[in-house]
Amino acid sequence: MIVIKNGLVICPESDLETERDLLIEDGKIKAIDKPGSFKSVAALKVIDAAGCWVIPGMIDLHVHLREPGFEWKETIRSGSEAAVLGGFTSVCCMPNTNPTNDCAQITGFILDRARAAGRARVLPIGAITAALKGGEMAPLSDLQRAGCVAFSDDGEPVANSGIMRRALEWCLSSGLTLSCHEEDKHLSCGGCMNESPLSYRMGLKGMPKVAEEVMIARDIELARTTGGRVHICHISSGRSAELIRRAKNDGIKITCEVTPHHITLDEESVASYDTNAKMSPPLREAYEVTALRAALKDGTIDAIASDHAPHELDSKRVEFSRATFGILGLQTSLPLMLELVTKGEISRRRAVELVTAGPARSFALPYGTLKVGSRADVSIIDPQWSWSFERSGVRSLSFNSPFLGRKMQGVARTVIVDGLVVVENQELL
Repeated sequence: MIVIKNGLVICPESDLETERDLLIEDGKIKAIDKPGSFKSVAALKVIDAAGCWVIPGMIDLHVHLREPGFEWKETIRSGSEAAVLGGFTSVCCMPNTNPTNDCAQITGFILDRARAAGRARVLPIGAITAALKGGEMAPLSDLQRAGCVAFSDDGEPVANSGIMRRALEWCLSSGLTLSCHEEDKHLSCGGCMNESPLSYRMGLKGMPKVAEEVMIARDIELARTTGGRVHICHISSGRSAELIRRAKNDGIKITCEVTPHHITLDEESVASYDTNAKMSPPLREAYEVTALRAALKDGTIDAIASDHAPHELDSKRVEFSRATFGILGLQTSLPLMLELVTKGEISRRRAVELVTAGPARSFALPYGTLKVGSRADVSIIDPQWSWSFERSGVRSLSFNSPFLGRKMQGVARTVIVDGLVVVENQELL
């Protein structure tokens, strides 16, 4: 039995934002009551959360754990350790492994490794198409039975509209969601940064925003036609947000996410050819960052997701056009989001919603809440803790981040997964 006392409990799903004490028993939330209510309880552990936020365990809808096949970049163990240190109790891992997670055996392997690691809850995302090649649908029913919580060809768009339609129709019976990387590669044409005057000055091939936007428009219309659930990954432009906003107004079953880097950095971050700031979709102009922040505030965007994409040094220490896409995100998502709270861009309650109830609704997950009877996934956040993101503190096996050396504020002090304390005083147990 665990008692968490003196904390500011914030649970958007329960419409709760007040000082409360929390009682955890048998891996579930047993009770929430006024401060001091559990003084007589014979708790095995009492956690004093004074000055902290007590929130539902954070959920990341978009993580690359690299195992199987790319264990030198990341493993399920190292990635799930980075996740809990970042405050995440559940992470959804993308299927672009080797072999691809397009069969029940690979899904089972991932779940077995996650159980052995005993850190964050790992929720596999299965492939939409076999080997992510877009030629034929993967066995979605088998993948669902094996434990997949959604489907995606992330890293690759589903270019074939017929396959995308059939997958959405299949989702009607399963209740699962297609999570879509939106990129028309005939428009992005092998580019490596945002298409803009800066890309021309730098002599680099650009990736236009319309490559993202036309695919979002297509999938909105397919979702409208089929009634299936579609989730748009890592949007990067105000126009993308506006398309999704209008689709929601039309009653289409659509959700979306944005990454912390797309709301804190702009294309100037690559002006020095820093490959650690190379990602897909690329960083856009400053006015697009402003538009994305507005979409966070008005509720258009449902979740902040890290798109945690670890890569070894050799794949980044090359010419910018040849470097791999992607950056780390699990340990920096929380403080980067809290920067927006400090600046008054979003409220603390909205920030918590974007990493708890919002992601849970997007994939219909039974997490992201502190309701009595729910799983005891809890993150205790110290929003005032100042620290610096240094290489020595990176839990990942890779170090590709443009935020190395950046001063941060806000940290996950204690993290509880299924009633078990896995992080205490910012240290893994």
